Amino acid sequence: MTDAHIPVLPDAALEALAVRADGVYVDATFGRGGHSARLLARLGPCGRLLALDRDPAAVAVGRAWRDERFAIVHAPFSLLEQVLQAEGIGAVDGVLFDLGVSSPQLDEAARGFSFRADAPLDMRMDTSRGLTAADWLNQASEEEIARVVRDYGEERFARQVARAIVAQRARAPIERTGQLARIVAGAVRTRERGQDPATRTFQAVRIFINRELEEIEAALPQAVARLRPGGRLVVISFHSLEDRIVKRYMRTQAEGERLPPEIPVRARELRAGCLRVVGRAVRADAGECNANPRARSAVMRVAERTSAAGGPGC
Repeated sequence: MTDAHIPVLPDAALEALAVRADGVYVDATFGRGGHSARLLARLGPCGRLLALDRDPAAVAVGRAWRDERFAIVHAPFSLLEQVLQAEGIGAVDGVLFDLGVSSPQLDEAARGFSFRADAPLDMRMDTSRGLTAADWLNQASEEEIARVVRDYGEERFARQVARAIVAQRARAPIERTGQLARIVAGAVRTRERGQDPATRTFQAVRIFINRELEEIEAALPQAVARLRPGGRLVVISFHSLEDRIVKRYMRTQAEGERLPPEIPVRARELRAGCLRVVGRAVRADAGECNANPRARSAVMRVAERTSAAGGPGC
């Protein structure tokens, strides 16, 4: 049981989970098991760890592990509640999310996530189902492409990128990462120093193809609903769109029920928050960033389940 890549914020994440030896935990984004291996090392013989991943390659790694305390399921984390029911698991002591694309996915050129090597334009985290990036780019309208590139990539030249993609596919289908990178490079007039012109567009298409933001929005309430009082929710994000969702959700659920000030209701009659935000956002230190460049953009947020009854979104 060894790491195939370096997990981000491994020590901080485990400390944030406040692992109990006999606890029940969920690693909702197994990847190559970097966090799971460390979590298992802290569990006693009565502890239990359930992992999920939508990537068949990641699931294959987990199924090769031999540990009676561990199980892995091939599923997106938006199906967390369904998976827990199927596995016969009730309340849990902690749930960890390490969001976004994994290092192995980026490093394997054939997956099509990176523009640094010419490969089939796939980008699916779950290669067993769904449209590839090439499928979508060759059939979507110019308006839809522009919206995705603008909203998910925060690309100011989204309209120009979409127009260039539609013009190119009229001549020949867009099927490879190198093609898309060249199209974007010709459409983006300026770019931040040190950033490839294709960075934002590739990010946007990947997020859209995998419904990454919708997955997060669906999964967070399911995770919190299954946390026992004192259980921890730990989420590591890698870009502002992810972190914004996580931050807003944790703050909203920590505030509890809020009503307009003119409504005559006593504060004690309002429903208390089902979460307590634990500390401030955590970032990797210089040493970790030097050893693992992926950690530079990582932001970890932590919240603890209170004893309050769950309200909307809990």
